[in-house]
Amino acid sequence: MTSGEQTIRVVIVDDHTTMIWGLSKLIEGEQPRMQVVGTAQTCEQAVKQVAELLPDIVLLDLDLDGMSGIDIIPALVAHPATRVLVVTGERRSSVLDIAVQRGARGILRKDASASQVIKAIEKTHQGELWLDRETLGRVFSGFMNPSSVQKVDAESIKHTTLTLREKKIIKMVVEGRGALNKALAERLFISEHTLRNHLTSVYHKLSVNNRLELYVYAVKHGLG
Repeated sequence: MTSGEQTIRVVIVDDHTTMIWGLSKLIEGEQPRMQVVGTAQTCEQAVKQVAELLPDIVLLDLDLDGMSGIDIIPALVAHPATRVLVVTGERRSSVLDIAVQRGARGILRKDASASQVIKAIEKTHQGELWLDRETLGRVFSGFMNPSSVQKVDAESIKHTTLTLREKKIIKMVVEGRGALNKALAERLFISEHTLRNHLTSVYHKLSVNNRLELYVYAVKHGLG
């Protein structure tokens, strides 16, 4: 780090403590060029941390204990000096495109190498986009056809609110077709009561009323 260069201040947002630890250790190894100034595990904590600390970069996971990190991107980038770099295991291009449309400056896979993470932080901090060519093409096409973006946005946002357990339950419902709750619960190694609670949450998130509607929705949107 040469004289005159400023330390890149980073906030890490992830609901897995091991991921926060790993990224923190990686960035600490780059001091004084980079510094972790805060961490958060929920959407609420993230918004509060960024508002108080005004970091240069936010490393943001999209699945935060069942809540969608996409929802808070506009609030995070409302601070002119702050840029969001998404670090996610999400593979659906429609979801990642929405993150960019809402203000994220880059997308990193969780299996990215240490050198890729460091380089992405540097480039994003310098004002560049950390996106592959295909993503850039889709995003710009979306801006040219906003009506299609709105349609994708509504459904994809619903899907990002689902937890991994809820996605597994949906898959079981599709595969089991008319299987009783008891049979599904046994396959998932949970009680029927717990299964019903999960299904109620899924119904609410996807705006369906029962297992039949859930089955139809899941097949239509490829969730099974």
